[in-house]
Amino acid sequence: MSESDNVAQSTPAKRGRAASSRGHHERCRDYETVALVLQGGGALGAYQAGVLEGLQEARIHLDWVAGISIGALNTALIAGNAPEHRVTRLREFWETICKPAFTPALPAPFEHLMFSASDATRAMLTGLQAASAATQGQHGFFVPRVPAPLPWAEHAPDRVSWYDTTPLKATLERFCDFDRINSGETRVSVGAVNVTTGNFAYFDNTHTTLRPEHFIASGALPPGFAPVEIDGEFYWDGGVVSNTPLQQVLGAAQRRDTLVFQVDLWSARGPVPNTMESVTTRVKDIQYSSRTRLATDMLQREQRYRNLLRELLERVPKATRESDRLCKLAQDLSCSKRYNVLQLIYRQQKFERGDKDYQFGHSTMRSHWQAGLTDIRNTLDKDGWLDLPTNQTGFVTHDIHRSDA
Repeated sequence: MSESDNVAQSTPAKRGRAASSRGHHERCRDYETVALVLQGGGALGAYQAGVLEGLQEARIHLDWVAGISIGALNTALIAGNAPEHRVTRLREFWETICKPAFTPALPAPFEHLMFSASDATRAMLTGLQAASAATQGQHGFFVPRVPAPLPWAEHAPDRVSWYDTTPLKATLERFCDFDRINSGETRVSVGAVNVTTGNFAYFDNTHTTLRPEHFIASGALPPGFAPVEIDGEFYWDGGVVSNTPLQQVLGAAQRRDTLVFQVDLWSARGPVPNTMESVTTRVKDIQYSSRTRLATDMLQREQRYRNLLRELLERVPKATRESDRLCKLAQDLSCSKRYNVLQLIYRQQKFERGDKDYQFGHSTMRSHWQAGLTDIRNTLDKDGWLDLPTNQTGFVTHDIHRSDA
């Protein structure tokens, strides 16, 4: 097929997406907040970049971006660039960190050939690339710590890890405008864990001037990466406690009609393992999925009770509502706001194994990216999924994969 045939065939699809994007843009205006929530998952994070490309394609404006771990790094790239530059910067970032730290990358045509030839060659290629990440690190991201810490020897807290993430600071500064991140144009939240207290912490640009260290701390998963010191305290990856910032967005003190694009990299649902290798994969899926659907179910029930409380208060005489202490308290707890959560959950591909979160090959990265772009396009094409909820609870969730099941 010629290049002109490709253009001719793709033009109607592009025109169709352009036409539908106008409708998507208008429907999102019904919400007071449109948020993007990004889970942690290492190399799988390219899926989130694909979702962002689809949102940009649909001209959907984001008011709030929240992330943990690799989701925090993608958050920095998104909030740290003008909307028209976000996809380009994300692509440059992912092309950078998917290179080996020291040795040359495989020639692109050869890598693509191995990735596309068969399941066996793909598994061999991705296994070698994961081994490369483990032994030499990734360019502009992390490198092995030399000398490696001895298990019984004491070291400074910022050296107790197998890898050094010093290169990541320069990479973030290269691709992100931190003045823009802190301008308040987009609300930004990234989660981490205080190593001393064990408490979860959110670094938010509404009350903190965010620096590269805040985003690096959110992705400092032990024992691979060392805790990051911020204002005298040390922080690890937020995924140690919770791998998704959904509750931070939906539980905001100032309640607003909210549309959330929730992008998860681990699926809580999956088959029972039948090999030792698949046990590792399944454990990671369960551990890092953070039981997202359980959280949304709980939040949905909570919102139903708030709506019920509001309806009951409407039956109380106005004078009593304004004077009675319990009625005033109930008024604060009640809520008529509406919430719509569009879930996009990465589905593991057949060739992936327990090392999928540190398999940074370029071909795999592009595959993840395309999966995210496809899923968000299919999600946005679903009739009525962007509409404000009209049910009694004022809370709905949608998932393109669950819908198709």
